Amino acid sequence: MLPKRTIKSLYPPALAEGEGVGTAYEYYAKRLVLRRWLKKIKPAQRILIAGLPQKYGLSFDFLLLAQEIGATAVVVDDRPDRLTFFQQSLAAYPDLAAVTPVLTADLTTLPALAPTFDLVLSSEVLQRIPAVKRADYVGRLTQLAPHVALFCPNKENNSHVGVSGLDGLTLSQLRALVATSGRRSRTGHIDMPPFPPGITRSEDQREQATSGTLEAIAMSGLGLYARAERLLPYTIRRAQSHIVYAMLS
Repeated sequence: MLPKRTIKSLYPPALAEGEGVGTAYEYYAKRLVLRRWLKKIKPAQRILIAGLPQKYGLSFDFLLLAQEIGATAVVVDDRPDRLTFFQQSLAAYPDLAAVTPVLTADLTTLPALAPTFDLVLSSEVLQRIPAVKRADYVGRLTQLAPHVALFCPNKENNSHVGVSGLDGLTLSQLRALVATSGRRSRTGHIDMPPFPPGITRSEDQREQATSGTLEAIAMSGLGLYARAERLLPYTIRRAQSHIVYAMLS
């Protein structure tokens, strides 16, 4: 079972990626839905991280998840510069086990990989794949593992998509896309931090947040808020969430 964590405990890996509290909040929100889902499926021994995020973070939360459940992780991406940054950041964060990433020329077919995985995780990847190839990507992931979790920017949150500069999918679009896989799916909206997107902090401020008492109290409050997200009305979640997700089994 995936152990419980706090936003404060997820802040150091986010910081190692060059991100901050917003990313730690995202990791916590994803972890809440993953934890409930992972209880219902066979424990994973081999995990594929199918692409690194387009812009924010390096999916260290997925590496942490793999480490916590005793699984091995394989990371694949199609951008050499992003993989180099991944390796540099991982080397500077010894709390995570070393991982040798795999470079591929085609993220939609992943020709070098065999179906030896138990679980595939993907965050902030789907939206950067050309629309005509997204079904191929999802289909290939379902060939590689019996369980797949996809997280993508929510296109209906205009402020988040506008500030980030990322493309996105609506929940309806994501549902239609994963329906082509023939797998049962669990979908929804998550990641609605109570602060506007695009807030930046200095490196000193981010470092101070790792040990400051007031920061710890604030992060504890954020954790309570994140757990209450799913109680918000659907119209609010649809408009305010940063992420839409689909979990396939």
